[in-house]
Amino acid sequence: MENQCELYKYNHCFYALKRDSVAYFSNDFLEAELDADHLCWLNIHGLSDHDSILQLCTKLNIEKISIENIYVRQRRPKVEEYPSYLYFSVMFIKSIPGDMEHLEEDQVSFFLGRDYLITLQTKRNNYFDEVRERIEKTKGKIRSQKSDFLLYRCMEAILDNYYSILDEVIVVTDRLELRLHEHEDKLILHDIEAQKRKLIQLSTIARPMRYITEQISSSEGTLIHPGNLRYFTNLHNHSNNLITEIDGQIQILDGLANFYYASQGQRMNEIMKTLTIVSSIFIPLTFIVGVYGMNFETMPELKMKYAYFVVWGIMFIVSILLFLYFLRRGWIKRSDYSGKEDPK
Repeated sequence: MENQCELYKYNHCFYALKRDSVAYFSNDFLEAELDADHLCWLNIHGLSDHDSILQLCTKLNIEKISIENIYVRQRRPKVEEYPSYLYFSVMFIKSIPGDMEHLEEDQVSFFLGRDYLITLQTKRNNYFDEVRERIEKTKGKIRSQKSDFLLYRCMEAILDNYYSILDEVIVVTDRLELRLHEHEDKLILHDIEAQKRKLIQLSTIARPMRYITEQISSSEGTLIHPGNLRYFTNLHNHSNNLITEIDGQIQILDGLANFYYASQGQRMNEIMKTLTIVSSIFIPLTFIVGVYGMNFETMPELKMKYAYFVVWGIMFIVSILLFLYFLRRGWIKRSDYSGKEDPK
């Protein structure tokens, strides 16, 4: 049977890792693993074994309503504080290969006790690799801290995940801007809108983190050590900065879309101007041709020996004069026909 859980049990001078099924830990976690000398972090991948999860939570005196919330996406972010534990859930996200518009979501639930932290993921992913590395290699002070500091590191990993998604969008946005200025691309507007939808999804997922960190940083419960509240305040500030950056990036994409529409409008105006100038030059020529195309026998010019060449000369002179007139008025720029910028 595939291992669905991993248990880190550690203190300042020791750590052990055990992998097994949810059913195994639901029987032995409380009696065999929990003690005051060690901190336990139980990470559960997948929520298919409802009975074992219920048994585990019941043994830890977790309320039924909190257990039910594990399986329901929370519309209103809220930290539930009880005498023996603290519960909340946030979303983890990652890019979907080949999909520019959407992000894959996974709800992660947290149960914080005095000597333990339980994290439950709906999908099997290595969300907390950096936290595991800190425990295994004794990086920082995580091994000498309690469960609230471990919670901080896990939440920090999720917030870093949000920033990594934002960085990916920023890189794509920079490429879109280059495409927008370099050449005409009919698909660029679709790509801009795709990145906007991704940012809106990211904003919807990231905003609960701001509320959660605010509630934890202002908590008066005993599960969060007063000296560690500043870490959650720091997470709250980073969450605010993230939301600000997301909103700013959405505005940048709006600007690119507006620039695209403006470029299309300017290109259409240039086309209409060219057609208007050509039409204006040919209108008098059409008039001359129309006059001498009439079938009146008494038109004196028709009997002239060089009338044909005279009419051609008149039309040529009229065309040149009109062209010079448009050029002088600035309706035609030298760059329009020379390929160079007008020095003026």
